[in-house]
Amino acid sequence: MVNNMTSSSKSPVLLAITGASGSIYSLKFLEIMRQLGQPVHAVISGAGQKVIEIELGPGGLGNVTDLCDRVYSNEDLTSAPASGSSIWHAMVVLPCTMGTLAAIANGISQNLIHRAADVFLKEERPLLLVPRETPLNQIHLENMLRASRAGAIIYPAMPSFYHQPRDIDQMAYFFAGRIAEFLGFHVESLRRWGGKKT
Repeated sequence: MVNNMTSSSKSPVLLAITGASGSIYSLKFLEIMRQLGQPVHAVISGAGQKVIEIELGPGGLGNVTDLCDRVYSNEDLTSAPASGSSIWHAMVVLPCTMGTLAAIANGISQNLIHRAADVFLKEERPLLLVPRETPLNQIHLENMLRASRAGAIIYPAMPSFYHQPRDIDQMAYFFAGRIAEFLGFHVESLRRWGGKKT
């Protein structure tokens, strides 16, 4: 279902940023969406805001929110993402904490991120969860399987190296680009695997 979507859709992508490590992935994903002219609405948890400031430095949160077309409060359960009547291209939880994963997998809606993900599952809309944790215990693994069975796509934050990234920015950009392409967008600048050159 996800891979059949095309970039002609201008329904916004809903990006949820939680408190797991990996804020740079969210930033690069937003940069790519901006380059493609694709609107993005965001929900950022309190822990997510703190991690952004730690990992991206002073002003990091502003850099992230400036790339969003709209930012909702994670406490506002009356906003558009809480309703199945709203139209979206897809939802991406990037990065996704184990706590957020657990809430989604078990249908617990304590905030807007949880509720929006629950709506995407019940409406059978594309929902990508990008967990960033290691090692994984049995509870983590069971929650991933439970969420997958409910219709979510588990897309772990596992960067590639065959494109020989020169720095963290390139590594994060490539991973974020892969997510964008999974959602049906074409990212021209991504280096493709072409096998070993002889």
